[in-house]
Amino acid sequence: MHKVSNTSEQHKEQLNTDVLDTTIAPFNLIVWNDEVNTFEWVIDTLIEVCNHTEEQAEQCAFLIHFKGKYAVKNGDYETLKPMCNSITDRGINATVEEIA
Repeated sequence: MHKVSNTSEQHKEQLNTDVLDTTIAPFNLIVWNDEVNTFEWVIDTLIEVCNHTEEQAEQCAFLIHFKGKYAVKNGDYETLKPMCNSITDRGINATVEEIA
């Protein structure tokens, strides 16, 4: 059996630490239900802003309606914030929230 040297073990530990340090907490783009916007408007918005397919946007719209809110997209903050702004500019309530 070959014994691993301490230097090799330290190198592995350093690699593991480097990986942990570069982990970025993901975020969700949440769209909230309201009594103002139509299903069609929300669906069109999700297709145009989030690049959803029609079927995906329809499913999200129903989940938003029945659950009160739904995470329509996840990713890093810098990507989701402009999408959130575009959605709210269309009169739809949306927020970017860190995944706990």
